[in-house]
This record gives sequence, structure tokens and C-alpha cells, in this order.
Amino acid sequence: MENPLIWVALLMTLLPLAGSLLAGLLGKALGRVWTHRIVITLVGISFLLSCYLFKVIVLNGHPSVQDSFYTWATAGMLRFDVAFLLDRLSATMAMIVLFVSFMVHIYTIGYMADDPGYQRFFSYVSLFTFAMLMLVLANNFLLLFFGWEGVGLVSYLLIGFWFKREAAVFGSLKAFLANRVGDIGFILATAMVLMYFDSLTYTDVFRQVPLIANRMMEFIPGYSVPVVTMICFLLFVGAMGKSAQVPLHVWLPESMEGPTPISALIHAATMVTAGIYMVARMSPLFEFSPAALTFILVIGGTTAFFMGLVAVVQYDIKRVIAYSTLSQLGYMAVALGASAYDAAIFHLITHAFFKALLFLAAGSVIIALHHEQDMRKMGGLAAYMPITYITFVIGSLALCAIPPFSGFYSKDIIIEAVKLSTVPGAGYAYLCVLAGAFVTPLYMFRALFMTFHTNERMDPQLRGHVKESPWVVLVPLIALAIPSLVAGQLLIGPMLFAPDNLLGNSIFVLPEHNVLNALSTEYPGAKLMALEAGKSLTFWFAIAGIFTAWLFTAGVPQWSRLFKERFAWVYAILVRKYGFDDFNQIVLVHGTQDAGHVCYEVSDVKMIDTVCVNGSGRFIQWLARVSRRMQTGYIYHYALAMVLGILVFLVWYMVGF
Repeated sequence: MENPLIWVALLMTLLPLAGSLLAGLLGKALGRVWTHRIVITLVGISFLLSCYLFKVIVLNGHPSVQDSFYTWATAGMLRFDVAFLLDRLSATMAMIVLFVSFMVHIYTIGYMADDPGYQRFFSYVSLFTFAMLMLVLANNFLLLFFGWEGVGLVSYLLIGFWFKREAAVFGSLKAFLANRVGDIGFILATAMVLMYFDSLTYTDVFRQVPLIANRMMEFIPGYSVPVVTMICFLLFVGAMGKSAQVPLHVWLPESMEGPTPISALIHAATMVTAGIYMVARMSPLFEFSPAALTFILVIGGTTAFFMGLVAVVQYDIKRVIAYSTLSQLGYMAVALGASAYDAAIFHLITHAFFKALLFLAAGSVIIALHHEQDMRKMGGLAAYMPITYITFVIGSLALCAIPPFSGFYSKDIIIEAVKLSTVPGAGYAYLCVLAGAFVTPLYMFRALFMTFHTNERMDPQLRGHVKESPWVVLVPLIALAIPSLVAGQLLIGPMLFAPDNLLGNSIFVLPEHNVLNALSTEYPGAKLMALEAGKSLTFWFAIAGIFTAWLFTAGVPQWSRLFKERFAWVYAILVRKYGFDDFNQIVLVHGTQDAGHVCYEVSDVKMIDTVCVNGSGRFIQWLARVSRRMQTGYIYHYALAMVLGILVFLVWYMVGF
């Protein structure tokens, strides 16, 4: 490894792992204070190193660097290496991951102060950060899969952190199993890449894609599909699991059973964005598969709109934000399907800031209300928690794409990009994301009004104890509120429309798919874009959503009850989440259990125990009883048997001739 940047990247990655090991193995000896001091210091240094890499590679334009640390195995001409790729995409993503992780680590001091698993939680969160960095910095599919499985495993531990709660155990198991379904697709895609490209290194694979773009494989007898298309489909199945796209989205709301800091980390910049990052990284593959892009557009559009509707009927403040994450991941997927990969990463970055802010602000409310999460038992908290309230408003405005907040720029660009896309399915996706512009402020401001405005509905005994959270909780909120306000207008030009944009050649787009290039001719600049927002249909959809939320919660709340009565069937569908959970529980869970019982009763009890084991024993007993009767001890019985035997042999001999 000759390039010092690779050593910086290695140190940046190993510091969170060191913090995890120290907290996990020596946490009791170190105590709470020294545990969080050491872990946060190591993650903080790692964040500073990521800023240095971002400056050198992205801002200063240093060429991409890749090198190997260790060779796992060799098979003939194949090498499987632990190797990093430092380019503009990985450097940007690493910095965002570490910034959000750093804020979450600080916030954890206040949120988990009274938890007996304090040191264990720090160990898990730091290990989660390490796994995500491995995923981001990998230069080959095998190391990518290592990080991919790492975040899946640690998310299982974190979601089920309070393992004495049945709901937490159920949620962690559901997340683990749902992700395993997607991971099957990822494993198969990796195997196909190795089969057809004879390499798992990104640069080797991407170089060969145009050469085999028209190569076919027999999917089923008599039906062939392009190899690249099949690989892309399987890769996106993996992304559907990690990034919670319909129908593999069911695990994400259940992740709310974990502590709020990890909800922020999973939903903002790590696990759920892994699938989005992976597809953007694989853009040289996906660009040669219009069918895969169509599939992504349809799945992403469906997730963006229909999961947003479910958030409208939720009363748990964390679940509202969780379904919001599902919807925003749908927006990112739509951008990927429209070949606007830079816009997807742009929204990933802005979303990381305001979604982490919203979760941590919700956690501040939950702390103040002694872990109450039902918004029907809140109200009027703006007077008690002004800083939390202001930061929650900033996060909500950013999420709802109100200018000049950061979400306005990234979300508006995605809607315009899919509008220009000529990929089949873009029309459907455009209608979904356009309708989502109304649904997003509807559920988000419903939550804001129910929590911070309207009449106080708190327990009278609790009301006297409600107060603003300590500064160790508020500092991360303020730190996240700033980029939620300004990041969009600072990044939109350099990231999407500059001749040498921030992501550079990390992203590959075919000329006929380059919708962002078409939009660049109409881009008026960040300030003018915000000032001209009133000319956009999406802006007025957002305003209508905010007004509707106010009307149904604070304005004329009885209209909400009237709507539930008039459209009870719609409400029932949304409350039941379109039946996905019921289907999984009845068909998959109970179906598997029933199949197991049938196999047990028929195969194990009747076939093995009754027929094979007990049956063989009973047969031996019967044979022994029969044989025992033949041994009488009388000579004339034995003589008769001999005579009869001779007669049988004589008859057989004569008949044979």
C-alpha cells in the first residue's frame, strides 16, 4: 500500500471497531463515563479523518485510489482481497455516515443514561458504524457482502437490544429474516458476477459490462434473458431488503422497538441507505438494463406513495417517522430508476440530516414524557420544550420540501428528473412521487401539531415533570438542524449541475438516460430556485398537505372522526398496512409453523417413530414370538419339519424341470 490515503481510510475504519471491542470487552472495568469518552473520541477522530479524505479526494480532485490490505483466498487465477476503493462517492458517503454516527453517539449519553446495558449499547453502535464503513469503502463484491451482512447482524442486536421485551425480540427477528430474503438475491447476483466476469473487483467487472451487454442466459427452459438484467434484478432484490422497498419493507417499522438513537442511525445514514448506495455504485451495470430500471421505478414509486399513506394513520411518533423513512427511500429508488443517481445520493445526504434530526427530536420528547410514544397522550409541548420544538419544525419543513430547507432541493430535483425520464414506468413513478408531495406534509405536520400544539393530553401527574432535555441531547439536535437548513442550497449546484460535480466519474450514466444533464439547462441557481418555488405544482401540494394536517388536528378535529366514519374501509386498509403484516403472519409464519407441525406429525411421529423405530421393534417382537413357538424341544416336531422341508424341495425341483 503505497498511497497514504489508503492508510488513513484503514485507520478511519478500524477506530470504531476498536471502540466497540473496548466497550464490549472492558466496559464494566472502564465504567460508564470512560466507556463513552473512549468510544466517542475514537468515532470523533474517525469523523475528522473522513473530513480529510473528503477534502483531498472530492474538493481537491485527487484521483481515485484503491489498494489491497490482505488476501482472503486464491483459487486459480482468482484473488479475493480485503481492499478499499477511495473515490468521490465512497469519501462522501463515509463522511455522512460518520457525522450522523458521531451525533448519535453523543446523544446516547443522555438517552441511555439510566439503562443497565449502557456499555453494551455503545459497543453495538460503534460496531454498526464499522460494518457500514466496510460496506462503503469496499472495492469488490465480496467485501461489500461482508459489510452488508455486518450491518444486518448488528441491526438484529440493536433492534432487540431490550431483549426482555417480547416486541423487541419479535422486531429483531423480523428484521433479520426479511433481510435474509433480500440477501439471497444479493448472493446469487455475486455468484453470477463471478461466473460471467471472472472477477469480483468493481473496476474489472465494470470494464467488461459493454462487452457482455447483449449476452443471454436461459432463465427457464425456452426463455432467455440478458445476463446483465438478471444480475441487476438480483442486486436490487438485495437492495429491497436493506432499503426496505415493498414488499420487503415490513421489518423497518418493527425496528422502532430498539432504542431511539439506533432508530436514528439505522434510518438516517446507515443500513437503509446501503441498498441505495449499492445501486448507485453499480450504475455501470444498471445503465445497460432498462428492464431493471423500470422495475426500480415501479417499486420505488409504490413505496414512496403507499407507505406515506400508512404514516397518516399512525399514533406512535416513532412509527410515523419510520413510515416516512420508507416513503423517502422510495423517492431515492425512483431517482435511481430514472438514472438520476447523483440526485438519489443528494437526497440520501439531505435525508440523513433531517431524518436523524427528527428521530433524535422525537427521542427528546420521549425522554421528557418518561418513554411515552403515543401522540394521543401528548399536546402543547412547544411551551415546555422550545429547543426540541424548533429543531423538530426544521426537520419537518426539510422533509416536506419547503424552501429553502434542504429537502426542498433534493426532493424537487427527483420529481423533475423522473418527469423527464423516458424509461418505461416513469409515468407511474411520477404520479406517485407527485402525490407523495401532498402526503408527506400531511403525516409530518399531523405529528407536529398533535405533539407540540393542540390541547395538553398528558397525564396530570407527569405534566409537572415535563421539561427540556439536557444539553447532551440538545447539542446533536442543533448540530443536525444546521445542515437540515442549509445543506440543500449549498450542495445542489456542486453536486448535480457543476461541470465537474462532486461525485465525478464515480457514477456512470448513458447519454440517453442523462435526465440531470437535461435539467441543468433549466437550473436557475439555488436562491432563485427557492424564490420560484411558487411556480411548482409540488410546492402547492406541500402547502395543501400542511393546511390539511392543521385542519384535521388543530382546526376542526371532528372532521378527522367524520373522515374515519365515512371512509372506514380506507382507514381499515391503512391501519392494517395493506395486509402485508397479516399475510406474512398468516401465510409465512403460521403457514411455516403448520407445515412444521404436519411434517412432525406425519414424518417424525408416524413414519419415523411409529413405522421405523417402534415398528421395527414390534416386528422383531412378533418374529421372536413366532420363532420361539417353533422351538418346542420335541424330536418328532423337528423330524416332521425336516420331512416337510424335503417334500417342498422335491416339488420345487420337479416343477422346475
